Amino acid sequence: MAEPSINASPRPQTKPRISHVIFDMDGLLLGTIRFSFSDRLIDRIVFAIVDTEKFYIEVQEIILARYNKTFDWSLKAKMMGKKAIEAARVFVEETGISNSRSPEDFLVEREAMLQSMFPTTDLMPGADRLIRHLHAHCVPICVATGSHKRHFELKTQRHRELFALMHHIVLGDDAEVKQGKPSPDIFLAASRRYEGGAVDPLSILVFEAAKNAGMSVVMVPDPRLDSSFHETADQVLKSLTDFNPVDWGLRPFEEQTS
Repeated sequence: MAEPSINASPRPQTKPRISHVIFDMDGLLLGTIRFSFSDRLIDRIVFAIVDTEKFYIEVQEIILARYNKTFDWSLKAKMMGKKAIEAARVFVEETGISNSRSPEDFLVEREAMLQSMFPTTDLMPGADRLIRHLHAHCVPICVATGSHKRHFELKTQRHRELFALMHHIVLGDDAEVKQGKPSPDIFLAASRRYEGGAVDPLSILVFEAAKNAGMSVVMVPDPRLDSSFHETADQVLKSLTDFNPVDWGLRPFEEQTS
């Protein structure tokens, strides 16, 4: 399959009628579910809206440096979206430190360092603008994040007013989320909690995730991520600031109509 170009327009397709948006929270993976606005064709979308991935990378680099090893982005790709213990198991096994450190020990040490970093979390460029735009136009929005409650509260403490605009929030330790990403569990759980009941997953646009859930995919990848991961995407963007709502049948940003 040819690699989609950065800022490419969506591939020609018949879009489903859309009505809701799902936001992922952390720096790389994004996904969506169907939503319709008035008579427009729109896709439910999941975006990464806070920049926390840099903290995970920094901590993991510190730990590996003790073993004269370096953090590899192919390893990052294998860990992305998984539940904490699953990602920790990948980390210690792939780096060859499993004889010295168990997945549980790795998580304890990582947790201690992350506790002081998370409260400084920034929003991803373009996230504030997009969330407020969708909310202003009465598009139901929610968060589906692999973060557990304690991490979610630390990461969002500087942005509580913005997160209050969400219809609901599904966390990684939610009882309905049996498997971490790339399993679609968390997005399907989020789709069932909108007012009025479940939203059809076939009408979902996903930002950087869950192609195996049958959803359309838009990626905003870290430039260090291997470009082969772009192949499942219907659109690849450099930043949320490059997202054009009109491409997906959404109301344009105000400056686009002036």
